[in-house]
Amino acid sequence: MVYGTQLVLKGINLDVTKGQVIGYIGPNGAGKSTTIKAMLGLVAGYSGTIHIFGQNIADGGGEYKRRIGYVPETAEIYESLTAEEYLGFVGGLYGISEKRVHHKALALATLLGLKDAYHARIASYSKGMRQKVLLIASVLHNPDVLFLDEPLSGLDANSVMVVKDLLAQLAEDGKTIFYSSHLMDVVEKISSRIVLLNDGNIVADGSFDQLKDLAQEKSLEEIFGHITGFLEHQEIAQKCLAVIQGD
Repeated sequence: MVYGTQLVLKGINLDVTKGQVIGYIGPNGAGKSTTIKAMLGLVAGYSGTIHIFGQNIADGGGEYKRRIGYVPETAEIYESLTAEEYLGFVGGLYGISEKRVHHKALALATLLGLKDAYHARIASYSKGMRQKVLLIASVLHNPDVLFLDEPLSGLDANSVMVVKDLLAQLAEDGKTIFYSSHLMDVVEKISSRIVLLNDGNIVADGSFDQLKDLAQEKSLEEIFGHITGFLEHQEIAQKCLAVIQGD
């Protein structure tokens, strides 16, 4: 994938199977969001092919999108609507009956602590509340594949625990989850497979235990630094501290 003169993705090759939780990680600008947007059909102009459920998405048919859910890193959400109205709109796009959408959306909103604000306009919501609406919208139609780009952004600690457990249970139910995040501890805990992207290339692909053996490090954060070559984080932090404490 090329943006202008910049080669953003350089021969990405992935074969993802049912029930996997893919932790897709890498530095800013590595190409993570571009990969996800390409698979969703949101960007064009890439070379190569993308098949989802056996369908080449470049063929023009959008039927595969009925079987996927998506939480973007930054989302445009209709702030003038209430959560009830927004989720009803999304459910209608997926062909879910009005009655069923209302039942499922309200039940999920209640479980995630949004019941009291369910009929308020989204413009009044905090970042975490908006994130909960996006998460609900992504699973309303019971998708087979979830694409999640920083899905825990803004969530309180209790909601993070709920969503982490939900993702694990969805995977056990055979759902495939493509998860991109900078929260290494979360990726480490929920992923059955971790793909590390650096400068548009896949530089590591395997389970956490496999990557740990490869890099001879104990945590995913340390593995990330070892493989991407970013080892001076403590030194930079110390220099920042010196600047802060200086005149």
